[in-house]
Amino acid sequence: MRAVVDQDITPTDRLVGQLPDAWDVTVGVDGAPDAVEETLAGVDVAFVTSRIKVTHDVLAAARDLKVVAKLGTGIDNVDLEAAAERGVAVTYTPGHNALSVAEHTLALLLATARRLPEMRGIIESGGWRDEATLGTRLSGKTVGVVGFGNVGKRVGKLLAGFEVDVIVHDPYVPTIDAEFVGGELVGLDDLLRRSDAVVVNAELTEETRGYLGEHEFSLMKDSAVLVNTARGPIVEEDALVDALRDGEVAGAGLDVYASEPLGKDSPLLEFDNVVVTPHVAAMTEESRAETIDTLAANVLAILDGEPVQGRYLATPE
Repeated sequence: MRAVVDQDITPTDRLVGQLPDAWDVTVGVDGAPDAVEETLAGVDVAFVTSRIKVTHDVLAAARDLKVVAKLGTGIDNVDLEAAAERGVAVTYTPGHNALSVAEHTLALLLATARRLPEMRGIIESGGWRDEATLGTRLSGKTVGVVGFGNVGKRVGKLLAGFEVDVIVHDPYVPTIDAEFVGGELVGLDDLLRRSDAVVVNAELTEETRGYLGEHEFSLMKDSAVLVNTARGPIVEEDALVDALRDGEVAGAGLDVYASEPLGKDSPLLEFDNVVVTPHVAAMTEESRAETIDTLAANVLAILDGEPVQGRYLATPE
């Protein structure tokens, strides 16, 4: 059995150590499309993260592939229809990292509201607090949560201690879900107009791709901040840059981007009121241990013909 492990699955040793000794395991995948095709050709199992695009062409070239094992919740990097057509099982680990992502969402929200990158820059340049721009307090504000699944619900719970008003937009959840965190279910435009902070926790689908763009930013308060820990393409990045330059939004906290990794020449890095992290919201010691253990167990069960919980199997809708 031949397997390849994306080097972004860390600690790599935890995963490799759970695979049979007889397996031929290679660690390292170049994310370029041609390189992915070449690497997965002749491989039985591919352990990947969201940066590896398992497309129709990749699957066509990977004739021996039996299982795609995706670490984490989002599965938009895998062509599920093509996988189903070729009899390739796709397993992933939804839910295990939800609390870690929710905590990171809150961290970015606070860091953006208090302009932490600017504060560090002042110290590094030899300045002090008299040069600092005043931050804003989170308590007493209105926070709009776009997407109220595993992560969004946990964000709502974490916000309870800040005495904020929570409003929620998600057309696929009942009103009572928002009420459980003291929130209110509203339309997107209403949420954008009312919120002092907008946090994006939605799944990337064809419906949510480009969900927040020029029109949506024009509805937001110019004192509001945006946080995105979901998927980069949900936000139209060029429109966000324009909104930041024009003062239509007061700042942004971002862990995900339209194209990853984010280049060092990205215009997003020009702003003191933008906090960026390199798609690490899910990466805590606790969540990684849980997801790696589950992923390894799922793959071994699938290859042995044993049942795997439906929530861990990704199939076309």
